[in-house]
Amino acid sequence: MRRSRRASREPEVDPFYDMLFNMLIAFVFCFIVALLAMNPQKTKAGDVPAKAEYIVTLSWPDNDPNDLDAWVQGPNGDVVWFRQREAGLLHLDRDDRGVSNDTIVVDGRRIVNPINQEVVTLRGIAPGEYVVNVHYYDGSKNQRTEPGAGGPVAATVSVVKVNPRAEVVFHGTQTLAGPGTEVTMVRFTVQADGGATNINTMPKALVKRI
Repeated sequence: MRRSRRASREPEVDPFYDMLFNMLIAFVFCFIVALLAMNPQKTKAGDVPAKAEYIVTLSWPDNDPNDLDAWVQGPNGDVVWFRQREAGLLHLDRDDRGVSNDTIVVDGRRIVNPINQEVVTLRGIAPGEYVVNVHYYDGSKNQRTEPGAGGPVAATVSVVKVNPRAEVVFHGTQTLAGPGTEVTMVRFTVQADGGATNINTMPKALVKRI
């Protein structure tokens, strides 16, 4: 009976194998730590590259069918607009054409994005004066048939300094009377340290010079 009970028991694990298994776990752990040490994650504020220094946003009422365009001139005289989406450090990230590009068809259903907004970013510090204008584009015949097309539109422009923290440099609204209207929303000067000064709304035409 004693022999049968001893034979039915599972064989004991050799301590040598336990030691090998523990050594393997330790080796894997040390390897992972070494990898992390060679490729440290950059968590400091200055280590993460910024995508923009300034963000200029043009918006007008939701569902408005009209097309407003942002025109931004940099210190070197180059202008960003819908046919010139990059000029130096200035980039037109979004061109909104009112009702023209706000509608898509999915599974036979018409889906409308009501938000009207254009975004221009300054992706670096280039000292000098910047001019932000809004132009009321004379849309296509199809666009003019939409209710409210061709009427006055209230345009709102905000200029936000992004780094090292978000700071509203300018926020204002002007009404554009009709197609062809151009208004200067704001002019400001970026200093070498990234700060903004000389904020004003003195008119300067940009559309006619293109």
